[in-house]
Amino acid sequence: MENQKYSVSYWLNPNRQKDGNSKLCIRISVDGKRSEISTNYFVAKSDWDNRRMRVKQNAKYSILINGFLDHASNEIKKHFLFHAANGQTITAQRLKDLYQGKKEKTTPKTVLDAFEYHSIKMQDKIKVGKVAKTTLAKYNYCQTKVENFMKHKFKKTDIALEELNMKFITEFEHYLLVNERMQTNSAHKYITNFKRIMNVAVSLEWIIKNPFDNFRCSYSNPEREILTQAELDTMQYMEMPMPRLAEVRDVFLFCCYTGFAYSDIYRFESNALLIGMDGEYWLSTIRQKTGTRESVPLLPLPMEIINRYKNHPECVRYNKLLPVNSNQKYNAYLKEIATLCGIKKNLTSHMARHTFATTVTLSNGVPLETVSRMLGHTKISTTQIYAKVLDNKVSQDMQSLKDKLYSLKNVEKKVVRK
Repeated sequence: MENQKYSVSYWLNPNRQKDGNSKLCIRISVDGKRSEISTNYFVAKSDWDNRRMRVKQNAKYSILINGFLDHASNEIKKHFLFHAANGQTITAQRLKDLYQGKKEKTTPKTVLDAFEYHSIKMQDKIKVGKVAKTTLAKYNYCQTKVENFMKHKFKKTDIALEELNMKFITEFEHYLLVNERMQTNSAHKYITNFKRIMNVAVSLEWIIKNPFDNFRCSYSNPEREILTQAELDTMQYMEMPMPRLAEVRDVFLFCCYTGFAYSDIYRFESNALLIGMDGEYWLSTIRQKTGTRESVPLLPLPMEIINRYKNHPECVRYNKLLPVNSNQKYNAYLKEIATLCGIKKNLTSHMARHTFATTVTLSNGVPLETVSRMLGHTKISTTQIYAKVLDNKVSQDMQSLKDKLYSLKNVEKKVVRK
């Protein structure tokens, strides 16, 4: 808001007379525009000090009227300063209404108003790098689902926030599960985002409390597919019939052996490599999804892949570390690669991250805390979602235990014989 100029003045209206006295009026001016208020007082012209805009002290009713004028000045000033302190512009007419106690006529805020406000704020944060575009996309998808639900259930395009209740969100859940055929986890993710939008509405005082507070969202860990070491080896050594498939295979393997997500790999520039405190090459980035740092020392295969594409035309032209396709093409080509390699699993870009957490690191004895740090997780519990302990790791650990116990028994037998 720009600095506004306002003033309050008092004057006698000669056109409104009573017993020879003139009507006392208040004039409010804001940025050159005026609004006027007629008081209940009439003042004789001889008793009025036009310069001071007050009743002369020797007039019999001076204390009463001057006290009223002082109080009016203070009340109008209070309303003006309140809006100025909150960065809000105000008009002379609005100051008049506030002084007279008239409530501003407002249109009830709606569901789409809340989504729109949240979207605008998110876009501002995206511009300064505080929020990823994908985060805003999640809320846009949520808004679309809510709009479709309102049209389906209520035959309306929008609904006032004050009309929302537990029945609304319960029906929304039913719509997602039945009409949209979503799994419970997916449906509850939409509901969680919707609840966050309602919290924004509460913070803006558009509604008193979140109408969905008592709705509890649940989450069950799905069975996440990963590649075994044998499948990784098959993919690595398979001769690809086309360069485009070889490139996607190499990028996918790079992710499997570093744990970086597709969105992070896509953004790496040619100078992304760092020399760590151990003298080895590392890759480090602020994760686009969470804003946390992910740092990984590079194994020999990822380094080999980087060197393989150092002079690739696309990497040179766009200053990229690796030739990464669009996400749509990338996932489509992965399906072809899976077929060529005889892999029956649904290869996706994110499977590489699960594979790194489980097959490449945890199954080879890398501690959970270290894996969590490399993946850029803020909580160990998040890493545990990725971390399935494979049967061969269980077998190895039990064999190690068996060897230790067997050795101890042999030692005990020798002691007893002696």
